[in-house]
Amino acid sequence: MVSDHCGIGPAPLSGEQPGEHVDDGHVNAEGFAPASRRPRLLALLILVAAVVGSLSVGGLGWAHADPDALWRIVHDQCVPHQQQTGDPAPCALVDLHAGEDKGYAVYKDIDGPTQFLLIPTARITGIESPALLAPDATNYFAAAWRARTFVEQRAGHPVPRDWMSLAVNSEVGRTQDQLHVHIDRLGPDVHEALRLHAAEMGPAWKPFPIPLAGHRYSAMVVTGDNLDVNPFALAADGVPGARHDMGLETLVVVGAVLAGGQPGFTILAGHADPSTGDTGSGEELQDHNW
Repeated sequence: MVSDHCGIGPAPLSGEQPGEHVDDGHVNAEGFAPASRRPRLLALLILVAAVVGSLSVGGLGWAHADPDALWRIVHDQCVPHQQQTGDPAPCALVDLHAGEDKGYAVYKDIDGPTQFLLIPTARITGIESPALLAPDATNYFAAAWRARTFVEQRAGHPVPRDWMSLAVNSEVGRTQDQLHVHIDRLGPDVHEALRLHAAEMGPAWKPFPIPLAGHRYSAMVVTGDNLDVNPFALAADGVPGARHDMGLETLVVVGAVLAGGQPGFTILAGHADPSTGDTGSGEELQDHNW
Protein backbone atom coordinates (compact mmCIF):
# COMPACT_ATOMS: atom_id res chain seq x y z
CA MET A 1 0.00 0.00 0.00
CA VAL A 2 1.36 3.41 -0.94
CA SER A 3 0.22 6.50 0.90
CA ASP A 4 0.47 10.00 -0.46
CA HIS A 5 3.30 11.82 1.32
CA CYS A 6 4.54 14.83 -0.57
CA GLY A 7 8.05 16.04 0.10
CA ILE A 8 7.65 19.62 1.28
CA GLY A 9 10.47 22.12 0.99
CA PRO A 10 12.25 23.72 -1.95
CA ALA A 11 13.74 21.04 -4.15
CA PRO A 12 16.10 22.55 -6.74
CA LEU A 13 15.78 21.54 -10.38
CA SER A 14 19.46 20.70 -10.47
CA GLY A 15 22.63 21.02 -8.44
CA GLU A 16 22.37 20.92 -4.67
CA GLN A 17 20.71 18.18 -2.66
CA PRO A 18 17.18 18.76 -1.33
CA GLY A 19 16.67 19.56 2.32
CA GLU A 20 14.87 17.71 5.05
CA HIS A 21 11.85 15.66 4.03
CA VAL A 22 8.70 16.81 5.81
CA ASP A 23 6.06 14.11 5.68
CA ASP A 24 2.84 16.06 5.68
CA GLY A 25 0.18 13.58 6.71
CA HIS A 26 -3.37 14.61 7.45
CA VAL A 27 -6.94 13.48 7.09
CA ASN A 28 -9.90 15.72 7.81
CA ALA A 29 -12.13 14.71 10.70
CA GLU A 30 -15.40 16.02 12.09
CA GLY A 31 -16.52 15.90 15.68
CA PHE A 32 -20.17 15.25 14.88
CA ALA A 33 -22.16 14.16 11.84
CA PRO A 34 -25.75 13.36 10.91
CA ALA A 35 -26.71 9.73 11.31
CA SER A 36 -26.82 9.28 7.54
CA ARG A 37 -23.12 10.11 7.33
CA ARG A 38 -21.87 8.07 10.25
CA PRO A 39 -21.31 4.82 8.32
CA ARG A 40 -19.11 6.66 5.83
CA LEU A 41 -17.22 8.39 8.63
CA LEU A 42 -16.65 5.04 10.30
CA ALA A 43 -15.24 3.72 7.04
CA LEU A 44 -12.97 6.75 6.78
CA LEU A 45 -11.74 6.23 10.34
CA ILE A 46 -10.89 2.63 9.55
CA LEU A 47 -8.91 3.75 6.52
CA VAL A 48 -7.16 6.47 8.50
CA ALA A 49 -6.12 3.91 11.09
CA ALA A 50 -4.68 1.73 8.34
CA VAL A 51 -2.70 4.62 6.87
CA VAL A 52 -1.38 5.82 10.23
CA GLY A 53 -0.34 2.30 11.13
CA SER A 54 1.56 1.75 7.93
CA LEU A 55 3.34 5.09 8.14
CA SER A 56 4.21 4.61 11.80
CA VAL A 57 5.96 1.38 10.91
CA GLY A 58 8.06 3.33 8.44
CA GLY A 59 9.07 5.81 11.11
CA LEU A 60 7.49 8.79 9.35
CA GLY A 61 6.23 11.82 11.29
CA TRP A 62 2.85 11.56 9.60
CA ALA A 63 0.62 12.59 12.48
CA HIS A 64 2.52 15.82 13.20
CA ALA A 65 2.76 17.25 9.71
CA ASP A 66 1.00 20.28 8.26
CA PRO A 67 -1.81 19.46 5.78
CA ASP A 68 -1.67 22.99 4.34
CA ALA A 69 2.06 23.03 3.60
CA LEU A 70 1.64 22.67 -0.17
CA TRP A 71 -1.04 25.34 -0.28
CA ARG A 72 1.11 27.82 1.62
CA ILE A 73 4.13 27.17 -0.58
CA VAL A 74 2.12 27.84 -3.74
CA HIS A 75 -0.11 30.65 -2.43
CA ASP A 76 2.38 32.47 -0.20
CA GLN A 77 5.60 31.96 -2.15
CA CYS A 78 5.33 30.74 -5.75
CA VAL A 79 2.42 32.91 -6.90
CA PRO A 80 3.65 36.18 -5.32
CA HIS A 81 7.16 35.57 -6.62
CA GLN A 82 5.83 34.98 -10.13
CA GLN A 83 3.65 38.09 -10.00
CA GLN A 84 6.32 40.35 -8.51
CA THR A 85 9.53 39.15 -10.16
CA GLY A 86 8.63 36.65 -12.88
CA ASP A 87 10.50 33.96 -10.93
CA PRO A 88 8.16 31.25 -9.56
CA ALA A 89 10.68 29.86 -7.03
CA PRO A 90 10.47 27.59 -5.14
CA CYS A 91 8.13 26.25 -7.84
CA ALA A 92 9.43 25.28 -11.26
CA LEU A 93 6.50 26.97 -13.03
CA VAL A 94 3.49 29.14 -12.25
CA ASP A 95 0.92 29.61 -15.02
CA LEU A 96 -1.55 32.45 -14.39
CA HIS A 97 -2.53 33.17 -18.00
CA ALA A 98 -6.17 32.33 -17.28
CA GLY A 99 -6.09 34.08 -13.90
CA GLU A 100 -5.19 32.89 -10.43
CA ASP A 101 -8.57 31.15 -10.02
CA LYS A 102 -7.76 28.89 -12.97
CA GLY A 103 -3.99 28.79 -12.80
CA TYR A 104 -1.57 26.17 -11.56
CA ALA A 105 1.95 25.66 -10.29
CA VAL A 106 4.46 22.88 -10.90
CA TYR A 107 6.56 21.95 -7.88
CA LYS A 108 9.41 19.46 -7.43
CA ASP A 109 8.50 16.87 -4.83
CA ILE A 110 11.61 15.66 -3.00
CA ASP A 111 10.20 12.14 -2.80
CA GLY A 112 12.10 10.59 -5.70
CA PRO A 113 14.52 12.14 -8.18
CA THR A 114 11.98 12.89 -10.93
CA GLN A 115 8.57 13.34 -9.30
CA PHE A 116 6.78 16.67 -9.79
CA LEU A 117 3.41 17.92 -8.54
CA LEU A 118 0.84 19.99 -10.46
CA ILE A 119 -1.01 22.18 -7.94
CA PRO A 120 -3.91 24.59 -8.58
CA THR A 121 -3.33 28.21 -7.58
CA ALA A 122 -6.97 28.31 -6.46
CA ARG A 123 -7.92 26.75 -3.13
CA ILE A 124 -9.14 23.26 -4.09
CA THR A 125 -8.80 20.68 -1.34
CA GLY A 126 -8.78 17.55 -3.46
CA ILE A 127 -10.64 15.08 -5.63
CA GLU A 128 -13.84 15.57 -3.61
CA SER A 129 -14.15 19.25 -4.64
CA PRO A 130 -17.24 20.03 -6.79
CA ALA A 131 -15.16 22.69 -8.56
CA LEU A 132 -13.38 19.94 -10.49
CA LEU A 133 -16.67 18.90 -12.12
CA ALA A 134 -17.76 22.39 -13.18
CA PRO A 135 -18.20 22.83 -16.96
CA ASP A 136 -15.50 25.51 -17.04
CA ALA A 137 -13.09 23.73 -14.69
CA THR A 138 -9.40 23.88 -15.50
CA ASN A 139 -8.21 20.55 -16.87
CA TYR A 140 -5.47 19.98 -14.30
CA PHE A 141 -4.70 16.53 -15.67
CA ALA A 142 -4.05 18.02 -19.13
CA ALA A 143 -1.80 20.66 -17.57
CA ALA A 144 0.04 17.93 -15.65
CA TRP A 145 0.55 15.99 -18.87
CA ARG A 146 2.17 19.04 -20.46
CA ALA A 147 4.37 19.38 -17.36
CA ARG A 148 5.85 15.91 -17.92
CA THR A 149 8.77 17.69 -19.58
CA PHE A 150 10.04 18.52 -16.08
CA VAL A 151 10.23 14.80 -15.32
CA GLU A 152 12.15 14.23 -18.54
CA GLN A 153 14.51 17.08 -17.70
CA ARG A 154 15.29 15.45 -14.37
CA ALA A 155 15.64 12.02 -15.97
CA GLY A 156 18.03 13.38 -18.57
CA HIS A 157 16.21 11.73 -21.47
CA PRO A 158 12.75 11.49 -23.06
CA VAL A 159 10.28 9.21 -21.29
CA PRO A 160 8.20 7.05 -23.67
CA ARG A 161 4.55 8.02 -23.75
CA ASP A 162 3.31 4.76 -22.27
CA TRP A 163 5.68 5.07 -19.31
CA MET A 164 4.46 8.49 -18.17
CA SER A 165 1.73 8.66 -15.54
CA LEU A 166 -0.35 11.13 -13.54
CA ALA A 167 -2.09 10.32 -10.25
CA VAL A 168 -4.50 11.92 -7.79
CA ASN A 169 -5.09 10.12 -4.50
CA SER A 170 -8.36 9.85 -2.61
CA GLU A 171 -9.35 12.07 0.30
CA VAL A 172 -8.20 9.40 2.75
CA GLY A 173 -5.13 8.37 0.77
CA ARG A 174 -3.48 11.78 0.71
CA THR A 175 -1.59 13.87 3.23
CA GLN A 176 -2.18 17.38 1.85
CA ASP A 177 -5.44 19.32 1.73
CA GLN A 178 -4.62 21.01 -1.57
CA LEU A 179 -5.24 19.17 -4.83
CA HIS A 180 -2.02 17.92 -6.39
CA VAL A 181 -1.39 15.68 -9.37
CA HIS A 182 1.64 13.41 -9.04
CA ILE A 183 3.71 13.34 -12.26
CA ASP A 184 6.23 10.53 -12.62
CA ARG A 185 7.08 7.32 -14.41
CA LEU A 186 4.74 4.34 -14.26
CA GLY A 187 5.79 1.31 -12.24
CA PRO A 188 7.22 -1.50 -14.42
CA ASP A 189 4.74 -4.15 -13.23
CA VAL A 190 1.81 -1.85 -14.01
CA HIS A 191 3.28 -0.99 -17.41
CA GLU A 192 3.49 -4.68 -18.25
CA ALA A 193 -0.07 -5.33 -17.05
CA LEU A 194 -1.43 -2.50 -19.21
CA ARG A 195 0.51 -3.81 -22.21
CA LEU A 196 -0.76 -7.36 -21.79
CA HIS A 197 -4.39 -6.32 -21.37
CA ALA A 198 -4.48 -3.39 -23.81
CA ALA A 199 -6.91 -5.16 -26.14
CA GLU A 200 -9.39 -5.63 -23.29
CA MET A 201 -9.83 -1.89 -22.67
CA GLY A 202 -12.02 0.45 -24.67
CA PRO A 203 -13.91 3.77 -24.64
CA ALA A 204 -16.26 2.73 -21.81
CA TRP A 205 -15.43 2.04 -18.18
CA LYS A 206 -14.98 -1.62 -17.28
CA PRO A 207 -13.13 -3.47 -14.52
CA PHE A 208 -9.45 -3.97 -15.28
CA PRO A 209 -8.90 -7.75 -15.59
CA ILE A 210 -6.33 -8.08 -12.80
CA PRO A 211 -5.39 -6.15 -9.65
CA LEU A 212 -2.78 -3.42 -10.01
CA ALA A 213 -0.42 -3.08 -7.04
CA GLY A 214 -2.80 -5.40 -5.23
CA HIS A 215 -5.91 -3.27 -5.76
CA ARG A 216 -8.83 -3.28 -8.17
CA TYR A 217 -9.28 -0.54 -10.76
CA SER A 218 -11.73 0.30 -13.52
CA ALA A 219 -10.23 1.33 -16.85
CA MET A 220 -11.12 3.14 -20.05
CA VAL A 221 -9.20 4.47 -23.05
CA VAL A 222 -9.44 7.85 -24.75
CA THR A 223 -7.77 8.87 -28.01
CA GLY A 224 -5.74 11.95 -28.80
CA ASP A 225 -2.24 13.30 -28.43
CA ASN A 226 -3.34 15.70 -25.70
CA LEU A 227 -5.74 15.04 -22.86
CA ASP A 228 -8.78 16.94 -24.14
CA VAL A 229 -11.20 15.35 -21.66
CA ASN A 230 -11.62 15.90 -17.93
CA PRO A 231 -10.82 12.62 -16.11
CA PHE A 232 -12.62 13.82 -12.97
CA ALA A 233 -15.83 14.27 -14.97
CA LEU A 234 -15.35 10.97 -16.83
CA ALA A 235 -15.13 9.13 -13.51
CA ALA A 236 -18.04 11.00 -11.95
CA ASP A 237 -20.25 10.33 -14.97
CA GLY A 238 -19.18 6.78 -15.78
CA VAL A 239 -17.97 4.92 -12.69
CA PRO A 240 -20.98 3.62 -10.71
CA GLY A 241 -21.45 5.57 -7.49
CA ALA A 242 -18.41 7.79 -8.01
CA ARG A 243 -20.21 11.13 -8.31
CA HIS A 244 -21.85 10.67 -4.91
CA ASP A 245 -18.60 9.77 -3.16
CA MET A 246 -15.76 11.35 -5.14
CA GLY A 247 -13.68 11.72 -1.99
CA LEU A 248 -13.08 7.97 -1.96
CA GLU A 249 -12.04 7.84 -5.63
CA THR A 250 -8.49 7.82 -6.95
CA LEU A 251 -7.52 8.50 -10.57
CA VAL A 252 -4.48 7.57 -12.63
CA VAL A 253 -3.85 8.67 -16.22
CA VAL A 254 -1.23 6.86 -18.29
CA GLY A 255 -0.06 7.78 -21.77
CA ALA A 256 -0.86 5.10 -24.35
CA VAL A 257 0.06 4.11 -27.88
CA LEU A 258 -3.07 2.56 -29.35
CA ALA A 259 -3.67 0.38 -32.39
CA GLY A 260 -1.90 1.66 -35.48
CA GLY A 261 0.37 3.86 -33.37
CA GLN A 262 -2.45 6.26 -32.50
CA PRO A 263 -1.73 8.30 -29.35
CA GLY A 264 -4.14 8.12 -26.46
CA PHE A 265 -4.50 7.61 -22.73
CA THR A 266 -5.51 4.88 -20.34
CA ILE A 267 -7.55 6.22 -17.41
CA LEU A 268 -7.76 4.13 -14.24
CA ALA A 269 -10.20 4.73 -11.40
CA GLY A 270 -9.94 3.08 -8.00
CA HIS A 271 -12.07 3.30 -4.87
CA ALA A 272 -10.97 3.32 -1.25
CA ASP A 273 -12.21 0.15 0.45
CA PRO A 274 -12.13 -0.03 4.27
CA SER A 275 -12.74 -3.76 4.27
CA THR A 276 -9.37 -4.40 2.59
CA GLY A 277 -7.35 -1.46 3.87
CA ASP A 278 -7.21 0.06 0.38
CA THR A 279 -6.80 3.81 0.95
CA GLY A 280 -7.41 4.74 -2.68
CA SER A 281 -3.85 5.87 -3.45
CA GLY A 282 -3.40 5.66 -7.21
CA GLU A 283 0.10 6.98 -6.68
CA GLU A 284 0.96 3.38 -5.78
CA LEU A 285 1.05 2.65 -9.52
CA GLN A 286 3.95 5.04 -10.04
CA ASP A 287 7.67 4.46 -9.58
CA HIS A 288 9.36 7.30 -7.68
CA ASN A 289 12.73 5.54 -7.50
CA TRP A 290 13.56 4.56 -11.08
